Amino acid sequence: MIITGNRREFLLGTAGSLAAAVLSRGVALAAARKMKLDLNTGNIGVKANLQMQIDYAARYGFEAFDPNINELAALSDSAMKEVLDQMAAKNLVFGFLAQSVPVAQPDAAFGEWTRTTLNGWAKTLQRAKMTRFCTWLSNSDARLTYLQNFKLHARRVTEVANLLADYGISFGLEYVGPKTAWASRKYPFIHTMESMKELIAETGKNNVGFLIDSWHWHNSGETPADILTLKNKDVVGVHLNDAPKDVPIDQLRDGQREIPLATGVIDTAGFVNALQQIGYDGPIAAEPLGSSVRSLPPDEALAKVADVMKKAMALIA
Repeated sequence: MIITGNRREFLLGTAGSLAAAVLSRGVALAAARKMKLDLNTGNIGVKANLQMQIDYAARYGFEAFDPNINELAALSDSAMKEVLDQMAAKNLVFGFLAQSVPVAQPDAAFGEWTRTTLNGWAKTLQRAKMTRFCTWLSNSDARLTYLQNFKLHARRVTEVANLLADYGISFGLEYVGPKTAWASRKYPFIHTMESMKELIAETGKNNVGFLIDSWHWHNSGETPADILTLKNKDVVGVHLNDAPKDVPIDQLRDGQREIPLATGVIDTAGFVNALQQIGYDGPIAAEPLGSSVRSLPPDEALAKVADVMKKAMALIA
């Protein structure tokens, strides 16, 4: 068939229009996703200082990263501004800080920790323009009954939330789902989203919400419908993982996770789409504890995790 000049121009124009439409749709989908691909180098076994984290995040296409609080605290105000300016130039933001909270300490010791350590962290987060602090709760106890533990946690979480509120910081709580953990001691404690809701409600604080991990969500037998009961403001941070194949759910152990999409055991598509539907606009990071990715050379680990996280985001409808 002979293609005339006019027909050739028409076909080229049509092809160009189709390509532009596809590109436009891709840009629209990317713009519609508000959650940010977050890099936590420690989670994937990569040792990195603040500058290395900035470079890694930018190189591998992340949009946020979780810094080391001690490094941030050591920065002068001018050095902090330089870091934030460098990050802005690379379209990066900080993700969230996750640290243990010594809930079980006696009142005097906990009060001292709150006035010193926690207050210091809060001041540093404020200087770094970070608004998200998270912790995890032990899901069993050898000594305290459920009710005793609940009352203790409600009091401690409220104290922490009160201090963080003064600095404009939200407090995310992570429940730990595996039965192998909550059944390991005499008194099981919070290990589901629903029971964590009860604790959050008991505090009465509007800056307390969830750190949701797909691993714990799966272990607790939860579905996308559970996430859809939340609002964006209820979710402070998110971790994404997969589970090993051929292991019954009641035999899963916390240190034996896989990187996202490794096995398909966890419903990653349902998980991220539910977060999308509630308008979640915070960081989402991989936390594959025990995964073989943690033994890879840094560049290989970073490239692999970046790839699967981007694939997970591509599942958003």
